[in-house]
Amino acid sequence: MNKDILICGVGGQGTVLASRIIAAAAMAEGNTVHSAETIGMAQRGGPVTSHVRIGEQAYSPLIPLGKADMIIGFEPSEVVRNIGYLKEDGLAVVNTTAIKPVTASLADTGYDGTEMKAFLEQHVNCIFVDGEAECQKLGSMKFLNILLLGIASGSGCLGIQKETLQSEIEKRVPAKFREANLQAFLWGDKQR
Repeated sequence: MNKDILICGVGGQGTVLASRIIAAAAMAEGNTVHSAETIGMAQRGGPVTSHVRIGEQAYSPLIPLGKADMIIGFEPSEVVRNIGYLKEDGLAVVNTTAIKPVTASLADTGYDGTEMKAFLEQHVNCIFVDGEAECQKLGSMKFLNILLLGIASGSGCLGIQKETLQSEIEKRVPAKFREANLQAFLWGDKQR
């Protein structure tokens, strides 16, 4: 299998854990995996981008522009910012819940992600998820990363077995949160 998956969002959303679960699951299935993270000012709500390249054709950890099979986007403007990585027939799983950057909050720009969603609808194949509403059903926004991972799994585009992803969630999520995260994953997987 050869897959290039880009995960993007802002600091604190769990993008790094999601990328590590994908990479570990792909390796558990016998694939070669390269990954890289650009964290920047992540702890302050800044952009976070993770590249996960699976397969023998991945010679470096960074996905070339126009080659990502999938983008898992935790914030709509971050998906727009990274859309150049998605190949023409790629799929974007997009959380529509916007997180205002500090500059938008200070200037009161009114940013709510609506324009980003409209742009994405016109230009790429997307699965949109109202992360805030769905996570309220699950009891916490802390499940967003695993919920989006479940939706990506259920889309069939990820190329990794659901059971392998579940096993990696069990290994990487602290015991007290494990069952709730597994439920979030399975709930997301069933949505597709």
